Amino acid sequence: MAISIFIVDDHYMVIEGIRSLLQNEDTIEWMGHATNAASCLSFLKQQQPDVILMDVSLPDRNGTELCKEVKELYPSVLVLGLSTFNQQAVIRNMVDNGAAGYLLKNASKNEILEAITSASKGKQYLSFEAALSMKAPDKKMPVITRREKEILLLIAEGLTNAEMAERLFISIPTVNTHRKSLLEKFDVKNTALLIGKAIKFGFVQNEI
Repeated sequence: MAISIFIVDDHYMVIEGIRSLLQNEDTIEWMGHATNAASCLSFLKQQQPDVILMDVSLPDRNGTELCKEVKELYPSVLVLGLSTFNQQAVIRNMVDNGAAGYLLKNASKNEILEAITSASKGKQYLSFEAALSMKAPDKKMPVITRREKEILLLIAEGLTNAEMAERLFISIPTVNTHRKSLLEKFDVKNTALLIGKAIKFGFVQNEI
């Protein structure tokens, strides 16, 4: 019986590339794609695929958060993380939120098929590069609050303290307090180093 798959990615070249690789496979049934989290959840209300290939960086939501919600709403749906990132923290976040595996976007046809097949059999699959990353020494990830994460993302966008205060409807001193807390938690002395570590740990995504 064919395994039905669905792709969530905001890059049409990625979607079309994977579709073209798998469209002639008798073991695969293509169910379509979504380019953002909202469209994915809307689709799942109507029908559920066996496997979702899910980008970890979506325009309207973090893929790890979407993965968690999908698994809570539809436990039988298997999710495979799909990304250009092979940082250990990003992979671990995806797996911890319920992903059955993790693929890089440069994966070969055979690797994609192996990941889908493994997931459908209840086995976790990590691409070769992802597996190597997971074997590297794990550096402790900072634990930050929801508000600190909001501040962190706005810092990454280049907003000033005043602009962040206006955006979040809080005072400038409060923004400054959160900024200082982030510097302490990430053990850095300036904004550039903060963003660098935030990207490394998967809190902030680089532009693909």
